[in-house]
Amino acid sequence: MGMFDWTERSPEVLRQGGVITPDERLPWPQTAAMGVQHVIAMFGATVLAPILMGFDPNIAILMSGVGTLIFFLVTGGKVPSYLGSSFAFIGVVIAATAYAGKGPNVNIAVALGGIIACGVVYIAIGAVVQALGTAWIEKVMPPVVTGAVVAVIGLNLAGIPIKNMAASNFDSWMQAVTFVSVAVVAVFTRGMVQRLLILVGLIAATLIYAVLTNGMDLGKPIDLSGIAAAAWVGAPAFTAPVFDGSAMLLIAPVAIILVAENLGHLKAVTAMTGRNLDQYMGRAFIGDGIATVVSGAAGGTGVTTYAENIGVMAATKIYSTAVFVVAAVIALLLGFSPKFGAVIQAIPLPVMGGVSIVVFGLIAVAGAKIWVDNRVDFSDNRNLLVAAITLVLGTGDFTLKFGGFALGGIGTATFGAILLYALLSRGRAPQGATRAS
Repeated sequence: MGMFDWTERSPEVLRQGGVITPDERLPWPQTAAMGVQHVIAMFGATVLAPILMGFDPNIAILMSGVGTLIFFLVTGGKVPSYLGSSFAFIGVVIAATAYAGKGPNVNIAVALGGIIACGVVYIAIGAVVQALGTAWIEKVMPPVVTGAVVAVIGLNLAGIPIKNMAASNFDSWMQAVTFVSVAVVAVFTRGMVQRLLILVGLIAATLIYAVLTNGMDLGKPIDLSGIAAAAWVGAPAFTAPVFDGSAMLLIAPVAIILVAENLGHLKAVTAMTGRNLDQYMGRAFIGDGIATVVSGAAGGTGVTTYAENIGVMAATKIYSTAVFVVAAVIALLLGFSPKFGAVIQAIPLPVMGGVSIVVFGLIAVAGAKIWVDNRVDFSDNRNLLVAAITLVLGTGDFTLKFGGFALGGIGTATFGAILLYALLSRGRAPQGATRAS
């Protein structure tokens, strides 16, 4: 069976409690509807990440579609995943470009060179996994390490919305209104609305902001002139990369974090589908790496497999890779709409700050969930110390300098976790301290 030859299944299969496997699909109308849902699921985070780095959200959306199609082709259509903007790049991109947190990033080209270097490293890791298998990755990065590294991504970024995205007391209160709005949607709604908690909460908070500012003059009003002036169709503003040695050394190590994310997502999909995807792990890394290189070459963010879309699959029991092809094509079309980009740019900064607080917190909790799901034993001092030291290195932005090169918090936490675990494991007999669930 070719990668585009899906077996069509009736929706009755789902009503009877069955699943749609990766090589199956629903009739095309239902498949298209599911594709739209996956676009909406990835939308909030894929757009938020470039805004936090001063990148063009239109290009990020466009490259998420391109990246997803690349991933589909490299994995032979066997791994259901959507590729969107990775938050793992935010800290190092801000450090490499000295971005102030608002408006376009004038040093974006330097960051793009680093993102491409990261993609190349990622491809190399994938090639090694393809040649040697997956056991060494799981040995070097057991759940205690991957959990700590993922948690650190969120914790390291925590200061950005709180310190840089609220210029006044009113803005701080609007951040609070935003994260409460998201939380209310997450807890008190059901079905599709609950699945879209970030998007629905953001819209609700934006409406409240508009009433308080445009209506009651309590803060900076929302400016809609850019939306009115933007064309419905047009090419996004592509940017060429610049290859700066220090920026490349700073950003390239993010490949290790992307490996941890992708590894966890493949394990999650394996558990949900009952199909062991380990044989595709090397190809998944290579596909994600190529997508990151292509995105960086065009002016986009680095990309990664998205937990949001894995969550949609878990809720719907539809694992068809055809759905992700549809979603990717929709993202491509959105990427060529300046009107869409103008709408994103009009979202008030405090509202984006409130959403960022939620997203960064969810990333931190996702790391803790890896520990819980894999029953990491914290009565084992090795696990306890690796997790404890890693969290503080990343949260406190512990930096080490090697000549003119500085390795910031996410980098020191990532390498620190791997090296510390290896050091503390020397001479120990294997004991299942990080048992699989």
